[in-house]
Amino acid sequence: MNITIIGASAGIGLETIKRALDRNHKVKTLSRSEITMDHTDFLSISGNATNKTDLLHAMEGADAVIVTLGTGTSTKATTLFSDFAKLLVDIQAEKAFDIPFVFVTGFGAGESMHYVPQPVRQMMETVLKDVYADKTVMEEIIENSNMNWIIVRPGLLLDGPLTENYHVENSLFEGIEVGEISRADVADFLIKQAEEPKEPRTYYSIRAKK
Repeated sequence: MNITIIGASAGIGLETIKRALDRNHKVKTLSRSEITMDHTDFLSISGNATNKTDLLHAMEGADAVIVTLGTGTSTKATTLFSDFAKLLVDIQAEKAFDIPFVFVTGFGAGESMHYVPQPVRQMMETVLKDVYADKTVMEEIIENSNMNWIIVRPGLLLDGPLTENYHVENSLFEGIEVGEISRADVADFLIKQAEEPKEPRTYYSIRAKK
C-alpha cells in the first residue's frame, strides 16, 4: 500500500512510519521538518498540514491517510487540529477520496472526557484544556464529513516496545479502562486499520493489556 502520514516527525507519527515500513508499505510523510530515514520506500515532504498545496502533494496516490498531528509539549491554545480538519474536508468535497482516513486524538477528546478518571480529568480540564478543545472540534468536523474515517483515542502514551498485545474498545461505557500504552503499539493499530478498516466511521479507545 501507499500510506501517507500527516505529522510524523516525532512520537506516534515516527513509530507509525517504522511500523508501516516493517509491514512492507510505501510511506510518504508531511511534516514541518524533514524526516531522515534510510529506506527506498520512504519519502519525506517538508510542508504545512494546513496548506492545501502541501497537503494535496502529500496525499497524491495514497491508498490510506493516517493523521498523527500534535503540538509537542505545548499546551497553548491552538487551532491546528480544527484548521487541518476543515481543509481536509474541503479537499474531500473536491476529490471524493474513497480511502481510509485514520486519525489519532486522545482519550479525553469529545465525549470520552466524561469517562476520564480523576485526577487525570482535572489535568485535562486545566493544563490540557485548550489542546483537547481543538482536538474535539477536529473530531466533530471529521465525524460530520463523508470520509471513511476512523478516530483512535489512546490513553497515556509511553516509549515502550511493540507488543501487538493491546485492548481495544469501540464504545464508551461506565468503568471503561484506558490506561498506558506504548506509542509503538498505537502505531501498530493505526497501520492495521489503514490496511483493513473493519468498522469505518468508528471511535476506538486503546490501552495495553494487563
